[in-house]
Amino acid sequence: MFGTRNSLRCLVLALTLHVAVVAGEYFKPFNVTYDHRALIIDGHRRMLIAAGIHYPRATPQMWPDLIAKSKEGGADVIQTYAFWNGHEPVRGQYNFEGQYDIVKFAKLVGSSGLYLHLRIGPYVCAEWNFGSHPYLMLKEMQRFVKKIVDLMRDEMLLSWQGGPIIMFQIENEYGNIESSYGQKGKDYVKWAAEMAVGLGAGVPWVMCKQVDAPEYIIDACNGYYCDGFRPNSNKKPVLWTENWDGWYDELYMYTSWGARLPHRPVEDIAFAVARFFQRGGSFQNYYMYFGGTNFGRTSGGPNYITSYDYDAPLDEYGLLSQPKWGHLKDLHAAIKLCEASLVAVDSPQYVKLGPMQEAHLYRGNVQSRSPTSTLSGNESRCSAFLANIDEHKAATVKFLGQVYTLPPWSVSILPDCKNTAYNTAKVQLAKGHWTKVVQPVQLVQGFNDVVLVSQTVGLQNYGAFMEKDGAGIKGKIKLTGSKNGDVDLTESSWTYQIGLNGESLKLYSIENNENERWTDLTPDAIPSIFSWYKTYFDSPEGSDPVVVDLGSMGKGQAWVNGHHIGRYWNLVAPKDGCQETCDYRGAYDSDKCTTNCGEPTQIRYHIPRSWLQRTKNLLVLFEETGGNPFEITVKLVATRTICSQVSETHYPPLRTWFHPDFISGKISMDALKPEMQLQCEDGHIISSIEFASYGTPQGSCQKYSKGNCHAPDSLSVVSQACEGKNGCSIEISNSAFGADPCRGTVKTLAVEAKCSSSSSSSLNVGSSAI
Repeated sequence: MFGTRNSLRCLVLALTLHVAVVAGEYFKPFNVTYDHRALIIDGHRRMLIAAGIHYPRATPQMWPDLIAKSKEGGADVIQTYAFWNGHEPVRGQYNFEGQYDIVKFAKLVGSSGLYLHLRIGPYVCAEWNFGSHPYLMLKEMQRFVKKIVDLMRDEMLLSWQGGPIIMFQIENEYGNIESSYGQKGKDYVKWAAEMAVGLGAGVPWVMCKQVDAPEYIIDACNGYYCDGFRPNSNKKPVLWTENWDGWYDELYMYTSWGARLPHRPVEDIAFAVARFFQRGGSFQNYYMYFGGTNFGRTSGGPNYITSYDYDAPLDEYGLLSQPKWGHLKDLHAAIKLCEASLVAVDSPQYVKLGPMQEAHLYRGNVQSRSPTSTLSGNESRCSAFLANIDEHKAATVKFLGQVYTLPPWSVSILPDCKNTAYNTAKVQLAKGHWTKVVQPVQLVQGFNDVVLVSQTVGLQNYGAFMEKDGAGIKGKIKLTGSKNGDVDLTESSWTYQIGLNGESLKLYSIENNENERWTDLTPDAIPSIFSWYKTYFDSPEGSDPVVVDLGSMGKGQAWVNGHHIGRYWNLVAPKDGCQETCDYRGAYDSDKCTTNCGEPTQIRYHIPRSWLQRTKNLLVLFEETGGNPFEITVKLVATRTICSQVSETHYPPLRTWFHPDFISGKISMDALKPEMQLQCEDGHIISSIEFASYGTPQGSCQKYSKGNCHAPDSLSVVSQACEGKNGCSIEISNSAFGADPCRGTVKTLAVEAKCSSSSSSSLNVGSSAI
């Protein structure tokens, strides 16, 4: 039952999880330097894949799984910002606990055997409230940067101490606004660089999008494509600190309330990454690999939504987002197969293959074993990247005496300059503006009180002089329509009250909500504005992520057991502008592949499992515009349906490159067959095969149908191989399905499968109504 300002008592069981982690467990102390080709780690050039994860956009209980899935996906490095206004909300009062325990996060990264790129800023943008700057603290930058560097050093987290940190960042995209400040902007860049290096961290520093970065600072690229980027000195490597892989919008910077949801196809992301390494890049970071949630009032903007899902390889809840995660995992494996060749030479050999086709060939002598290579000893190595940058047509090209077919807008990777291990286009399919406001008012004869309510839905987080932007009502205030003309109230004597009384009273907390009087709410009650609501719900069983569906409400804020899960707003996106199909070919922009037209931008809000207790979880809402709280539901999020479609023309799985018989030459790549791989989330199994056809199946996921060619044993073969397992592999060959169902035709296997929880206690969990 919902209540409004009444008193109910509940007991809270707090479970504290202590996680012991030790940084440096996988590292002996090592130095990090660089040359024109790459970062040099412990004396070796490296090709590095980084995964962007922002620790306060998840809970500490989620961090180990996020880091583990990033590593499994092929990441070498975790990249994160340090969020100043989260760590120092009040000058001199530091917060390094809970979601802001940056030390624990760094130690978890290190204990997982991954490196850490820490972007201190301290301005970070990040679609974070005020770009992570605390109020009135813009001149305190040096003190905070020193605080973080000293903290990392004291905790033995720097590489030369055996820790995971291989690189820091100072400032963030300042070059975009530097000209607004004239000579002072140039002077600031020099000061910030000197200040950072003067702290003696002992690892390289980077500035992104800073073409005038000093000689001793690496300038890096941010964007959709960075294969053409070159640093401002031939002594620096080519680094890509932000590969925008999802929800970035060039007009609004990020997804706003009432906007469509932009999606970047994984074929294009893979194309951009492959081109980057093909043309001499050495360090690439996904912004984001996991986006997470803007809990509380941390979202910037103004008007950015609470979800920071970003359409990333790991979704807002930490689940695998397929096919993005799997396709990029294979890409990373293919690049690692080439690493020994890539680091052995200073620059590649360029080969023109056609009018819009080209190859880059890396051939050199390998002097020692690469950390991820299968080879050892001194020998000549060769790897090549073949690119077709034609947006419309496939191309057949000849390279080193062999013929290759390249799909449009794609790159093929040949780790041995002969056999294709991966093509970026071949995916195993799976699944602030000014506004004039007019408000009628009723006046009475004599003295009238005029009360105006305004809300800042996130402070500006990007742009020059953003500290002067302010908040509240900044335009003129007039009474119009009176007999004596307009009355300008702008310069009248106004009093201000900041914040909500309910927040001051902490009505959202388990301890304090019962101190106020609440009244029972009945289903026939008229929706009211500016109202507090509360109710209790039991936690759904199982381990799947939990969300609250607030689609029946209007606009406001929500708390669960005292935790501020963020703002909600059921603003509807425009009805037009979305595409029925998404064509990956050609340069990406944020309007190319959008969804959600005519629907609210966000209705589901993440409740981390660690914030829940088994029963009597307190949900508190502050509703501003009116809604129906009786239709709120708590739901589980899980991948229930998985699909895949693989043809005979796909390449064998990348693990075959590590097989001893292939390395020794006993078997050739031509003798190996492609495979379909199906995988449910951890804790789930493939419970049934809904569709399977080897032949010429038609349609797409959840709409598959048999074609003119179909192997009759398709369903039984796949069911026997997969049902009851977390994951399975099926060889794409005639022998696997008993016979060739149609000679002379390229066969494809299409499968749709259901995933269910492997725990019987949660098999029947759906959604529970509040």
